[in-house]
Amino acid sequence: MALSLELVDALKRFLRAQDLTYRDLAGRLKLSEAAVKRMFSRRAMSLARLEEICDVLDIGLAELSAEAGRGRAPMATLSEAQEQALVDEPALLLALFLTLNRWKQADVQAHFNFDNARWTGLLVRLDRLGIIELMPGNRGRPLTARNFRWRADGPMERYFRLKLLQDYFADPFDGEQDVLLLLSGSLSPAGIRQLKQRLGEVAREFDALLARDAALTAQERVGVSLVLAQKPWLLQLFQPYRRSQG
Repeated sequence: MALSLELVDALKRFLRAQDLTYRDLAGRLKLSEAAVKRMFSRRAMSLARLEEICDVLDIGLAELSAEAGRGRAPMATLSEAQEQALVDEPALLLALFLTLNRWKQADVQAHFNFDNARWTGLLVRLDRLGIIELMPGNRGRPLTARNFRWRADGPMERYFRLKLLQDYFADPFDGEQDVLLLLSGSLSPAGIRQLKQRLGEVAREFDALLARDAALTAQERVGVSLVLAQKPWLLQLFQPYRRSQG
């Protein structure tokens, strides 16, 4: 199987930490040095071989995986170009949403009109954009943080404001799982800061719930979107009644 760059780099760091060379590793695995070098350069090794290397290094697969995760920090935001690519192709944005939420290919094809070629093509695009890493079996490993955020006034935020916001609020919020609170009032600057902090806490709780429920099947989960916002604002219909300042 082909290993991710992060796993290979983590193996190399463990080798260096234990002052082991490829020649040393080859001797313990009863392989030639050239075979070991080729295995690392091509990132091609079976699970059994990977476990043998971990035994030589006296580490477990969980420890190796944790080290691999530390070796490359997940992206907290996407680049302008990455966001624009998602905006330009809604199917690509959907593929990212499904990948982030750990949908399996069988579930995707049971719910969406993607044949094997189309779904694979979308995952390849996301891989080439550097947003996911395409794994064996058409599994996508996100390279973003679980709670990554869209860029402020970036392509996705602008797209949401111009195209999606009206759609989001078009239907009534009268379902069992729906909530719409329209709140307004006057607060002190300290009160506004406190409320902003609470909104951040709600966002973090949402992220934690996503992580908790990620292992459930697609049939056991419901897609949910939250819009959390606050700003000093007066309805445009009130503007004619405002006294001009100055």
